[in-house]
Parts: sequence; C-alpha cells; structure tokens
Amino acid sequence: MAGVMLCLVVGMGVILLVMGMWKRFARETVPTLVDLPGGSWAVGGVLGVITVLGAIGALRCSVGTSGRTRLARGLHTAGTAACCAAAFGPLFYLLSGLPGKNCRSESCAYIPGTGSAFLAYVISAVLVGWLVYRWISARAEEDVARERERMRRLRKKGKGKSRAGRRR
Repeated sequence: MAGVMLCLVVGMGVILLVMGMWKRFARETVPTLVDLPGGSWAVGGVLGVITVLGAIGALRCSVGTSGRTRLARGLHTAGTAACCAAAFGPLFYLLSGLPGKNCRSESCAYIPGTGSAFLAYVISAVLVGWLVYRWISARAEEDVARERERMRRLRKKGKGKSRAGRRR
C-alpha cells in the first residue's frame, strides 16, 4: 500500500512539474511567435492546421497493431503518441498564453495577440477539419457507388449472388 501511495505522489509531482515547465515554455515563446510576420492570425491558422493533421494521423495510426513484432508495435505506438501530441499540443500551447482566471501575478498577465491567435486557431481547425471530412466522405460515397455498380453489372449476368461474384 505504501508503494502505491509513493508512486501516486511521485507521479503527481512529475505531472505537475511537466505542466509547469510547459506553461513556462509557452508563456516565454508565445510573444515571439505572435510578433512574426503575419501576426497572431497566421500563427493561429498554422497551429489549427497542425491540429487537424495530427488528429488525422492519430486516427489512421490507431488502427491495426496486432500481428506485428514487438518492435513494430512499439514504433507504431510511438507514432500514434506523436500524432496525438501534434493534435493536442497546439491547443494547450495557445491556452497557456491566455491569462489565468484568479491569478494576479505578472506571470499570469495577458499576452497581447493570444486571443486573436486562439480565435484563428479555432476557425482554421474547424474549416480544415470540415474540408477533410467532406473529402473523405465523398471518397467513401464514390467507393460505395462503384461497388453498387459492379454488383448491378454482375446481377445482369446472373452472377451477383454467387461467392465468386462477391469476391471480385
């Protein structure tokens, strides 16, 4: 029991340390990014696209790890973790630049440009995500229509219900 409690305490300490370091990193680098050419709107747009691409990668990587060697499964898991970090990292990065709710310290002050960067992030993530969704669903509908047409042609020849007709 004492070992479990020790692991919980150490684990919570590590999590809080990593979160604090991430917030400090974000608070120190967000002003530099916002001052780049294109301003906060461009930064938010690029981070939104990164989020969508990371989510697509995570969804594609998360399928099918059985039947592989241990090394291949480990690499596959690492790739999925990297894609998930790319999907959620930009969101937490921008959220770290926004002011704290009940913090009156200088370290929690509003960083100019993070609000518009966050708005551009949300807009670009939604638009690019919707476009990717429409493209993927249009391809799926096209495949279904092609298969329906193939089965119709086979039924005309009298082969639509046989096993050989379904295999092709």
